[in-house]
Amino acid sequence: MARTKLTSVPRVEGLPRLELIAEKLEGLVPDAYQPAQMACRLEGACTAKASQDTLSMVLLGLLAGFFIGLGAVFCTLVTTDIGLGFGLGKLLGGLAFSLGLILVVVAGAELFTGNSLIVAPWMSARVSGSQLLRNWGIVYFSNFAGALILVAIIFHAQFWALDGYGVGAHALMIANSKTSLAFVPALCRGIMCNVLVCLAVWLCLAARSVTGKILAIVFPITAFVACGFEHSIANMFFIPMGIAMAGQAEVVQAAGVTAAQIANVTPLGFVHNLIPVTIGNIIGGSSVGVLYWLIFLRKERAAEVLATRRWLGRFVTAKAQPQKAYALDAETKALISVLAKARDDNTFLAQLSENPDKTLEGYNLTNEAKAALASGDLHWLESRVGFLDEPLRTWLTSRLSQEKW
Repeated sequence: MARTKLTSVPRVEGLPRLELIAEKLEGLVPDAYQPAQMACRLEGACTAKASQDTLSMVLLGLLAGFFIGLGAVFCTLVTTDIGLGFGLGKLLGGLAFSLGLILVVVAGAELFTGNSLIVAPWMSARVSGSQLLRNWGIVYFSNFAGALILVAIIFHAQFWALDGYGVGAHALMIANSKTSLAFVPALCRGIMCNVLVCLAVWLCLAARSVTGKILAIVFPITAFVACGFEHSIANMFFIPMGIAMAGQAEVVQAAGVTAAQIANVTPLGFVHNLIPVTIGNIIGGSSVGVLYWLIFLRKERAAEVLATRRWLGRFVTAKAQPQKAYALDAETKALISVLAKARDDNTFLAQLSENPDKTLEGYNLTNEAKAALASGDLHWLESRVGFLDEPLRTWLTSRLSQEKW
């Protein structure tokens, strides 16, 4: 939707405030976020993900494993005995599987593959290495548990007996094809899968509505499923479900295979698939996060990177003008310190809102800088320290909206 200009608001002599009101109302019908804004939103969202308490992370991880499993259930059903030909059948399966990521993004959940994007705030030193690995570890195994819970429910619901055991036979053959992959093909399919998954998440950051998010998800996810790429969390449903089906004589008979032909559909075959696919997912998803960070955030975050990750600071800072990139005056350093503390410490943020003069005592700030912080002057602050992440932008915008016209 295009941004609406309120050019019809008249200029009334002696009432200049109407012009300010018009300017404030101008953005009430906004367009999608632009890529530079999306990068800031990504950084802020991923920083929040890495800072969650363990219980929330586990519960949201369970939901994501369950949700992705639901997409896999739907995909298995609609592609059973489909008879539309190879390409159209894959297309329909991909559309059905999109349900999983739609539930994750819109309903709210923590998905390991999407969380590969946490490398973006890690590059900015806003997330530590231990926070990154903690999130990945907790979410990964929580996703696994959520997927296994769904496998147990679906198995006991006898979903696999539908279509004269045809659904179960199809689930068995999906698992067989996955466990028969060699290491390198599984690795490469894992890379390509999570490039598309993380691009879907990236596109969601441009959307301002649920409809926009759904449209952003459908095409990349449909593409990865249709192309036969490998998703570690989806495989946590597909392969255990296949293992369960391998123990059902009616299903094996309906599939028309012998025990030798499905010999790889075992827990060991599952592990042999999951290792390269997981590594590939990390490589693919992290690459998306790193590339967009380098494109949109490396210059704005140079000061913070230099302070904590000198090896990365030397890489991302322009060699031709090292002094310009690195030299920070005392006030800018103090501003970065205040904003970083406001981002990470809710108590400090509340104190800054209630009593900015007292809160900012001890910081080497001019009166102009203190006034900008107290009033939420977003443009002035960003002119000094670069783009701000979404939580800070939201707070500053809310402070600005409280100012008397």
